[in-house]
Amino acid sequence: MDAVFKVIDHAERRCKKNGTRLTEKRKLALSLLLKSGKALSAYELVEAYKSESGDALPAMSMYRILDFLVAEHLVHRLELVNKYVACEHINCEGKHTQTQFLICTQCQKVKAIRISELITDAIKKNIGDAGFRLVSPQLEMNCICDDCMSNTG
Repeated sequence: MDAVFKVIDHAERRCKKNGTRLTEKRKLALSLLLKSGKALSAYELVEAYKSESGDALPAMSMYRILDFLVAEHLVHRLELVNKYVACEHINCEGKHTQTQFLICTQCQKVKAIRISELITDAIKKNIGDAGFRLVSPQLEMNCICDDCMSNTG
């Protein structure tokens, strides 16, 4: 069984368990993100969707699909680059740990790494000490991946 198909199958069962439905359009958008290996904008997904299915999909429809996928914790929206990436932990049943997203500014490849609770707690304390409250614990950092770094020199 294809790896992407396995993830889609698991995501479909998870949605059903949550009382929601992973429609064919949602499945295709998720599979495009899974296959891409990098962050994609809604407009890049619209183009990829048209190439894959032959059907045009309005950008607003793609945004609604992406909103659903984010709400179901199948996709993450990366605020720094205004793009989306498939969750690396779709097949996990447990609670997700705090994640930091490393985003290559050249090729848009994204790597999610786990952050220790000690670091997360220290960040929350610093935020609280500054008189603020954390709204979104998602951490994103602009980086350059090793592949792009070796291609520049």
